[in-house]
Amino acid sequence: MSETAADQLFLGRQPILDREQRLVAYELLFRNGSRNFADVTDGVQATATVIANAFTELGVEAALGNHRGFINVDEQFLFSDMLELLPRHAVVLEILETVPPTEAVIERCKALKTAGFTLALDDVIQLEPAFAELLSLVEIVKVDIQPLSRVQLMQLTMKLKPMGKQLLAEKVDSREQMEQCLKLGFTLFQGYYFAKPTIIAGKKLDHSQLSLMKLMGLLLGDAATAELETALKPEPGLTINLLRMTNSVGAGCTEKITSLGHAITVLGRRQLQRWLQLLVFATGNHNPSSNPLLLMAATRGRLMELLAGELQPGDIALSDQAFMAGIMSLMPALVSLPIAEIVAPLGLTSNVRDALCAGTGTLGALLQIAESSENGDLARLTKALAELPGLSPKAINRAQTQALQWANDIGQEKPEQ
Repeated sequence: MSETAADQLFLGRQPILDREQRLVAYELLFRNGSRNFADVTDGVQATATVIANAFTELGVEAALGNHRGFINVDEQFLFSDMLELLPRHAVVLEILETVPPTEAVIERCKALKTAGFTLALDDVIQLEPAFAELLSLVEIVKVDIQPLSRVQLMQLTMKLKPMGKQLLAEKVDSREQMEQCLKLGFTLFQGYYFAKPTIIAGKKLDHSQLSLMKLMGLLLGDAATAELETALKPEPGLTINLLRMTNSVGAGCTEKITSLGHAITVLGRRQLQRWLQLLVFATGNHNPSSNPLLLMAATRGRLMELLAGELQPGDIALSDQAFMAGIMSLMPALVSLPIAEIVAPLGLTSNVRDALCAGTGTLGALLQIAESSENGDLARLTKALAELPGLSPKAINRAQTQALQWANDIGQEKPEQ
């Protein structure tokens, strides 16, 4: 495979959650940046090689942590030897709806299942008799709920349930759809709704979150340590949450942190600022590592910070602003308020504000790269990359993997020494 083919592949991911809205897996999206290879067979081989390499060179397996990666498999990829290089325990092979249930396909799926792979069937909207044997081999059935009426979805679920398959609802876009699928017995969920897992109309920041916002303002204004401690004193729960998070693996700190003053001394203000920003999403959540919105915010912020470092090495201010913009971009999902209303009282620099409110400037382009890599929007990703010629798809993939690994480390307790 040529180097250019490998370089032209983008890696994206979408969260998959359980009934309690805890993160359990990612669908890994591999997008060919040049859209089509000249030779389709070579293209499949190239894609297969890159996906296999992603688990070795990029360290995707480590970045997934305890979460599995769902990987789309078309008919040609299904028969590629590269498939067998993937770590069986870490992936789910998602057989695309375009794969015909031929005898050869059935035999290949049987062999993969015997070899220890978990199979899923993608985009099911009806039960066609021709697919009965293929359906019997898969453990997970992904139901595309968008084209189905409530009655059709109920009828399809009633047919699937006796088969003992794990049902995954995909393209869940609203609370109503989520609740309907819960009632019908779906156990896994995927869709844009999960970028905003607890939307309640008109919800405001709670007291702890407001305190965090004030603290972020104090830090950005370079306030004294004593001033920061004073601001945290009325919030014991928040202080405990902060200490627990800074003592996590994700903080990269070897000392046990015992006080806010100690945290500032050991971590430095820059690192502390990051944890304050993330804690806005973690407040009141006892297990930050399973909070999808926190993980998404952490990954997006860290990805933008790493990409800013690639673009302008040594420019700490740009990296800080990129992290801030990434985190803040998910605030509307957290509190159901427009971004302009959220940023108004924060005293943000104009380039962070412009990126968030208008999507402009270098930070706006980085934000578009982060968002489009989350939903596999290649057209938008390509457009954003054109504004930042210093970034290659390979650099984005590397940063994406590092960011995911960093986010997965958050909230995971260190083993006792």
